[in-house]
Amino acid sequence: MNRRIFLQTTTTATTALMLASLDMFAQPQLINNMNTNFQLKLLATSWGFNGTTDEYCAKVKQEGYDGIETWWPTEQKAQDEMFTALKKYDLEVGFLTAGHESNFNDHFNTFKNMINAAATNKIQRPLYINCHSGRDYFNYEQGKAFIDYTAALSKTTGLKICHETHRSRLMYAAPVARHYLETNPDLRFTLDISHWCNVHESLLADQQETIDLVLSRVNHIHARIGHPEGPQVNDPRAPEWNDAVNAHFAWWDKVIEMKKQKGEVMTILTEFGPPDYMPTLPYTRQPLADQWAINVYMMHTLRNRYAPNL
Repeated sequence: MNRRIFLQTTTTATTALMLASLDMFAQPQLINNMNTNFQLKLLATSWGFNGTTDEYCAKVKQEGYDGIETWWPTEQKAQDEMFTALKKYDLEVGFLTAGHESNFNDHFNTFKNMINAAATNKIQRPLYINCHSGRDYFNYEQGKAFIDYTAALSKTTGLKICHETHRSRLMYAAPVARHYLETNPDLRFTLDISHWCNVHESLLADQQETIDLVLSRVNHIHARIGHPEGPQVNDPRAPEWNDAVNAHFAWWDKVIEMKKQKGEVMTILTEFGPPDYMPTLPYTRQPLADQWAINVYMMHTLRNRYAPNL
């Protein structure tokens, strides 16, 4: 076989494998006893977008997202720009909040100020607030302070407030999150399980009981696909990542099934990130795939799978 024919054959075979994988996950999820109150909200990340807030929201709307997830802006000008664009393009919003200091007291005060402002703003009620809570080196009692504070705030405002399963934060590892959930009944998670694949250097098959407990407490999902050696595959459409893709959809399917049976609103952020989350070519730092295109692909796949008729 000459080189040209070999390349054509290989490309055709690879494309067929990729399309087979796409077709599988674009099939609707079949759920018994589905509650008709179920809603799916798909959100776009602002991470890696280099244009203005108006340009970002215009593109989000054009692609067919329901809204955006973004860090709560602490400056008034940025708040004005964000709320103006959200209203202009009729988009919903979820806010990210955090502290960044290494000292617990300073960190906790920053966190409280940020989440209070996001939760009580008078312009647009968020769908949820996602917390990058604490640091992985904070002790249990310090971590519990975040959970107690957000649980009380959630009850007074009626907002969903979730703590993200994120490296370097309180919920950086599966057994740590399990300890928190077993001792804090009001704790709810944002599931970004790609981090745990990286932390535990596995697809978590040896921690199924813990994962199932966590899935029962999930109110929001960050739909990025990780693998045992990193938090983000270079392109989920590539057939070499099938095992990782299958694992993540199996976890997400369980969460969605519970939400459909309860008739709850489910929010999902497509969160494939830019360099350096996105692997790059050496020296040039050119990304190996198109971040925006991957997130849009994920959005359509998730909508077709979980809410094709909504």
